Amino acid sequence: MNSSSFAQFIPLILIFVIFYFFLIRPQQKRVKEHKEMVKNLKRGDEVITSGGIIGKVDRVFEDDRIELEISEGVKVQVIRNTVQSHLKKQEVKK
Repeated sequence: MNSSSFAQFIPLILIFVIFYFFLIRPQQKRVKEHKEMVKNLKRGDEVITSGGIIGKVDRVFEDDRIELEISEGVKVQVIRNTVQSHLKKQEVKK
């Protein structure tokens, strides 16, 4: 393999490096942060599900479910991974 054939692969290598640093690596970081957030859910946390339901965690089951209280006396069970984000106290407006 001579240097001219190697020079043809340099743009492909650069494209892969750019994709890695701008797309793949940040996505892996977001997935890791989401897994950590879902793992640390506890009773009383205010969350938003991927379906847009805002609720307070009432119970955390041993399997992949949690129970959300979406209104007084109204509780639903959702899969833990459907929790999209954890609300801070000042974000909730009632």
